[in-house]
Amino acid sequence: ILCLLYSALPLFLYTHHVLILTGSRLQRLLPAVYSDGVYQPMKEPELPNPRKISNVAMKGDSGLSSVNNRTVMAVFFGYHVISEVISTDNFGCPAEFLNIEVPIGDRTFDPNSTGGVILPFQRSQWCKHSGKSPNNPRSQVNTASSWIDGSSIYGTSHSWSDVLRSFSTGKLASGPDALFPKESNDVLLMWKAPDPSTGSVEPMVYTVSFGNNRANENLFLQAVSIVWFRYHNYLAEELAKKYPSWKDEDLFYHARKWVVAVYQNPNEQVPQDVDALLMGMISQIAEKEDNVVVEDLRDYWYGPVKYSRTDYVSSSIQRGRDLGLCSYNNARRYFMLPPVRNWSDVNPNLYQNNKKLAVLYDNDIEKLEILPGAMLETWGDPGDLVSEILHDHFQRLRDGDRFWFENTKNGLFTPEEIAKVNNISFYDVILAVTSVEAGDIQKDVFTWASDPCPQPEQISAVKLVPCAPLVVTNYFEGSITGYSVLLLVLCSFPLVSYFFAWVVAQWRKKDLKKIQKKKRVTSIKRVIADGVSAQEWHGPKEPMCSVFIQIEQDQEIIVFDSRSIVIRTITLQNYKSVSVIQSNNRGCKTLLIKVPKEYDLVLFFYSEEECVGFIEQLRMNGIPISESKMKERSLLKAAVTKRQRSLILETFFRQSFAQVLQINQSDIESFEAGSCSKVREALQCELSRTEFADSLGLKPQSLFVESMFSLADEDGNGYLSFREFLNILVILMKGSPEEKSKLMFNMYDVDGNGFLSKQEFFTMLKSFIEISNNCLSSDQTEQVVESMFKEAGFEKKAELTWEDFHFLLRDHDKELRLTQLRFKGRGRVVVYNKTGSATFWHLYCATVYGENRRTPVETGGKQNMQGVHRENSQMAGKASNRSGPQNKTTSTEPRLYTEAKKETYKKNKIHQKMQELKRGIENYRRHIVFMVIFYGITVALFIERVYYYFFEAQHTGLTEVSLPGIAISRGAAASISFMFSYILLTMCRNLITFLRETFLNQYIPFDAAVDFHRLVAKTALVTTVIHCGGHAVNIYMFSNTPLSVLSCLFPQVFINDGYSTVLKHIFSYLWLVTGITGVFLLAILALMYVFSSAHFRRISFRGFWLTHHLYVLLYILIILHSSLGLLQEPKFHVFFIIPALIYVGDSLVSLSRKKREIGVLKAELLPSDVTYLRFQRPADFEYKSGQWVRIACLSLGTTEYHPFTLTSAPHEDALSLHIRAAGPWTTKLREMYSPKSVAELNSYPKIYLDGPFGEGHQEWNKYEVSILVGGGIGVTPFASILKDLVFKSSLKSKMTCKKVYFIWVTRTQRQFEWLADIIHEVEENDELGLVSVHIYITQFAEKFDLRTTMLYICERHFQKVLNRSLFTGLRSITHFGRPQFEPFFISLQEVHPEVHKIGVFSCGPPAMTKNVDKACQLLNKKDQARFTHHFENF
Repeated sequence: ILCLLYSALPLFLYTHHVLILTGSRLQRLLPAVYSDGVYQPMKEPELPNPRKISNVAMKGDSGLSSVNNRTVMAVFFGYHVISEVISTDNFGCPAEFLNIEVPIGDRTFDPNSTGGVILPFQRSQWCKHSGKSPNNPRSQVNTASSWIDGSSIYGTSHSWSDVLRSFSTGKLASGPDALFPKESNDVLLMWKAPDPSTGSVEPMVYTVSFGNNRANENLFLQAVSIVWFRYHNYLAEELAKKYPSWKDEDLFYHARKWVVAVYQNPNEQVPQDVDALLMGMISQIAEKEDNVVVEDLRDYWYGPVKYSRTDYVSSSIQRGRDLGLCSYNNARRYFMLPPVRNWSDVNPNLYQNNKKLAVLYDNDIEKLEILPGAMLETWGDPGDLVSEILHDHFQRLRDGDRFWFENTKNGLFTPEEIAKVNNISFYDVILAVTSVEAGDIQKDVFTWASDPCPQPEQISAVKLVPCAPLVVTNYFEGSITGYSVLLLVLCSFPLVSYFFAWVVAQWRKKDLKKIQKKKRVTSIKRVIADGVSAQEWHGPKEPMCSVFIQIEQDQEIIVFDSRSIVIRTITLQNYKSVSVIQSNNRGCKTLLIKVPKEYDLVLFFYSEEECVGFIEQLRMNGIPISESKMKERSLLKAAVTKRQRSLILETFFRQSFAQVLQINQSDIESFEAGSCSKVREALQCELSRTEFADSLGLKPQSLFVESMFSLADEDGNGYLSFREFLNILVILMKGSPEEKSKLMFNMYDVDGNGFLSKQEFFTMLKSFIEISNNCLSSDQTEQVVESMFKEAGFEKKAELTWEDFHFLLRDHDKELRLTQLRFKGRGRVVVYNKTGSATFWHLYCATVYGENRRTPVETGGKQNMQGVHRENSQMAGKASNRSGPQNKTTSTEPRLYTEAKKETYKKNKIHQKMQELKRGIENYRRHIVFMVIFYGITVALFIERVYYYFFEAQHTGLTEVSLPGIAISRGAAASISFMFSYILLTMCRNLITFLRETFLNQYIPFDAAVDFHRLVAKTALVTTVIHCGGHAVNIYMFSNTPLSVLSCLFPQVFINDGYSTVLKHIFSYLWLVTGITGVFLLAILALMYVFSSAHFRRISFRGFWLTHHLYVLLYILIILHSSLGLLQEPKFHVFFIIPALIYVGDSLVSLSRKKREIGVLKAELLPSDVTYLRFQRPADFEYKSGQWVRIACLSLGTTEYHPFTLTSAPHEDALSLHIRAAGPWTTKLREMYSPKSVAELNSYPKIYLDGPFGEGHQEWNKYEVSILVGGGIGVTPFASILKDLVFKSSLKSKMTCKKVYFIWVTRTQRQFEWLADIIHEVEENDELGLVSVHIYITQFAEKFDLRTTMLYICERHFQKVLNRSLFTGLRSITHFGRPQFEPFFISLQEVHPEVHKIGVFSCGPPAMTKNVDKACQLLNKKDQARFTHHFENF
């Protein structure tokens, strides 16, 4: 009895009725006792361990009867009254724990002496305005009303009371049985205590609705509450009978008035047989009133959900420390009681207990706390201190309550009614609401008497079933699989998106192939008759391919691929016998043809009949075969594969070059023991025509290969021996100009008569042109031949001797001297000594853009370069002094490619690095400053949130949950909010185009908006991963955190009702708003990022277009995701509002343009799959050269917009675009504007226009010298710029730009013939020489290759004689191979020494722009003119 009563005793001492509203701050009678004087409670070693106090002072035998025969009814009636006036059971928020350490070896809680066991204790709810200084120490909050006003019956608020009411006849709402309240629901937060005896979280009884949220805590308290529920309804019925005119409100409140009055009168689950339970409580004698607490309360009281047991006594002692209560003696002094001086004076009957307790308190009686002292002084009746506290408290309750029933001034009751209330006891209440008859129970229900109900046997712990021990629930148990699955599912989003993108890409590729196949002009295909289909085996782990085999009458086997293209020709006419081996197992359908001097042919036929039939065809065509059989495995092992043959050929070529260039074997490779046999095998092998052609990177059927091979094949056996290959290699690598010209002469002297006819000369040129994809027509070739003959004075000659032929090449001795035959994968010798032998042998792979070669300027050397600068001098038209006086030409171009004459001072490495850093900062200062500002804000937001949650949010209780996870996730969320908001500004194209023309362009790199967009997106992706990682930790930690803590942090999600556990199953978190939106956000981001990658964007632009338009849904989900505000107020809108408004405004501007249909004036299908569109120019459409637009064509069945650069000039009345068909959309567009489609539609399809938009190319006119570099379709912006430049110069407009160098890099001059027309127009109108054009045709090998030398000679001949290019028809210089940007830029620094800044504008493949940028960066490290690079990739 006393333990239950005394657990609230500290609150009686604490309470002073000044503010008595629910949730009011409790007022202290005595000063607070905290270790810091403010809020930190007293604990060890200042005070003893509460569990030790419980074990020493409150432990004892149970089963002793009450000294005064008090009944169990008195216990729970008193407990009901306590809950009426005081409640501090609600935990404080944020959660603070004052856990009780269990002594090692504790019999109940630590039987195995493991140590480290705790009894969780969470501090009570406190007033937020307290606990700030010693003058304002922490004060707790009373969640009850403090008055005896029936709040435990009717609730502490009007809303609670309304939920309990039935609103009919003044009664409280009942369940199916009118004698019991209705079952509780989620509207009322009823405390549902778990069953500590089973460790189950299932409630002991079903919960019903009461005014006290803890009324369902046990059966006895529940029974008392039901009595008052019934009594209210009983009075309502009686009042309704007496006053039939009263309405529900009158009946309810009058009944409530009488119930409260009876409740105030001091005279005094849900089991269906509540009457019997009440009778048992009335007849059962309670435990003896002493210091002993039964073990059910001391060892087996139900604990928090995670811990099934706790010590009620230890928790009560700890609660007193939490409340900062004074000592036992100080309380006695306050109530004018004499303080105790000796431990024996507390209670002489318990002196032995006192001595043990004294040891714990260091024998200092002044340290004794109020609860242990009050318990010890009790014997039968409450001690002096308890009596004074209770008397003082309830007297103040009565005297301070203006609604007390005995207060005649409030007019609630008449004197007669007051007298009637005084005569009503709890005995009368029980008789009125139960089936108990008068005489069944004693009138004093709180004290037992022998009559009329006999006293049952006194209950003790020995006679009860042993209680289940402490069980610590692992909330995460059973969720590991779900948690792992959740992480795997989230991590699989990118993979699923990638797979989806791959499927879309494959579908788009297939669709594109269908379109290309449909539009492809049907070519004349070779008719293959009497052929056989099979699968060719290439070797182990190599995929087989479908082939078609045809046997010719001249004993040749021709192998075709699935596209009917010849991939191999095998000649067998010079062999007496060819070994043919057929497999004798696995269906006997594998055939091996041993090809002498080549790799073998292994065929897998589809049946044995086909295999046998093919062997028969070999015989019928006269091929001598030697047939045998073996197992398939042995057959494949015996075959010489193409891979094996290539290894032999590699050794063949290495030894050949080593012999010719006089290189030691150690310089080539280190031969191991036994490798000599491989060398011998290689030297004995012979090259077939196919292998020879493959080594040159040419087709076996080309005229050049046939001529070269026939010349080298001295014995005419159709193969080149090592010696034959070496003979021709010596001439090509080390021969004189005369020997090389003689070689070329003999190659094409077909009849061997020692003369070269015009036809043979024509055939020679034709073979070179054939290598270059027939870059010249037959008429052009004949024109070249006639022109060269005429210029040399041979126009009357029908045939040329070798001397005549060499005379034709008189101006090009140095080209012939350096000419070699480039073999696939092998480079030429770079430097020779005086004797012509090789000093080193440089092998390099196929030439790529921007091959890095050092120049004399870099090395400080003299003019001894035989490669780049020699070529550059020729391209500038400068005559060489080494070739004799006949080589003189007139130079019309400045020396663009000569090396610099000014030698620079060589600085130390530190100074060089500092200079590089200085120039790098100067080049990208705008980018650096802007990036520092943007990412500075991003990092600052991240750090600010992390710092806040680590150091300034300790009061929120996050340390009890998941501080690292929350801090990281919130920091990442702040950064994400900023980046995802302001990334919108990078897509405000109209705004960027406008701002580029303002002073802000000097400080903000608007041209890098798209690159910055990608960079921010990638950074946001990384931050999102960090954010998700933090939440992964959070979910795990939340699953292991008590509900009382989570309900403090997240009251919107969690409610602590004493029963419910945390969301144990991990997927339950996903059903929250933040969880659902978070998962969808990850899915959308995965789709957007995967489809926006360069690979998938190039293959499926429509997929990129559609997925990127999910950004609307993305931002909606982000707003919803952050709207719940679990830890802080939503802040995403703070970052989002301004960028969103700007973006919406920018989009509206574009939308206003998109609604206008634009008529197409002209459409033309140009070569190289280029579509030319010329369309109307809107009246208000103003743009600058180099700008781009976006167009859409609804006739294609899609609304997607694609960006293209305008090729028209600003002064032109119409707009034009040149669009290359590179994907499905552009291919369909080409079909849509084909003559056939236009004829069917009877008009050109309309287009929709959005733009113009600016980029870096339009700044070409801000530099004195500008370099325009266009590759492929990347030349389109420069078409507009060149036309605009010439137009302005013709008007003599004032321009900053004084010189423009245009470099056009194209695979073949036919690829963009439309641009050649524009350049021709520029050349005709450029009277001031503002534009210098250089064209690089990359399909040609460089001019020092034997295959290109004659074409180069012809080109230079045309340039000299006709002042135009043979290939383009332009006056512009045409170069073979890829440009070397670094020496070109170096020469510009010398040609324009007065210019300090040169603008470089490139557009084309990433490889090309990368090398342009690399050249700019290298030269910007030097103290000369700075190159500012603006580029755009496609």
